[in-house]
Amino acid sequence: MGRTAGRTALHALLARLATELELNGNDLVIDREKAELLMEELKPKPSPLQLFYEQIKDCRKCPLAESRTNFVFGTGDENADIMFIGEAPGAEEDRLGEPFVGRAGQLLNRMLNEVGLRREEVYIANVLKCRPPGNRDPRPEEVAQCLPYLLKQIELIQPKVLVCLGRIAAQTLLKTLSPLSRLRGQIHHFQGIPMVVTYHPAALLRNMGNYERSISDLRFALRVYHEAAEREAGGEETGAEGA
Repeated sequence: MGRTAGRTALHALLARLATELELNGNDLVIDREKAELLMEELKPKPSPLQLFYEQIKDCRKCPLAESRTNFVFGTGDENADIMFIGEAPGAEEDRLGEPFVGRAGQLLNRMLNEVGLRREEVYIANVLKCRPPGNRDPRPEEVAQCLPYLLKQIELIQPKVLVCLGRIAAQTLLKTLSPLSRLRGQIHHFQGIPMVVTYHPAALLRNMGNYERSISDLRFALRVYHEAAEREAGGEETGAEGA
């Protein structure tokens, strides 16, 4: 996604560069000031998601900012079609500044690989961006301050499917108190985006008996994704025919 537009912009800049070149005998001459301006334009510009991170990375809206080591924003493909959402960073995530990098993250990577996905092609974030002390559950006042950040991430990424990892993420986005057992195995919708709910990898580490159920949930999410993509493609074809 976006590669064609990037190549087009690069070609345009190279064409402009070519117009500034002058031959002086056998030497190639270019105006230094113009060259510096063109090189500045060639530098990669920060994405909307990167700009958003810069805006909020120093957040101190709740007391969790006092105890955190790192603000844990998110990781993965900024154009991902599938977005995974957990509840909050753990100790390793707080130390490294990246979600799902501890034992639960390693298990998540294994789960992704098992269903044919790679960590680099999805996006992973949490409801909270700072670790609650002792890995306790997020408090309502903390969620109230941090949830708008997650909602903005979803808006910027525009995934086709959301996968909630665990009860807390699902209950937060769906505004429900229903237990995980009732939330799994069905398609929910969040702001028009299909959502599937499964176990949090940390919970699976405590009870690997649910591992195969979680893999089934991820395969279900993939089916939901493919169906959504097919509907979108069908709609584009219909629109093209009617144009």
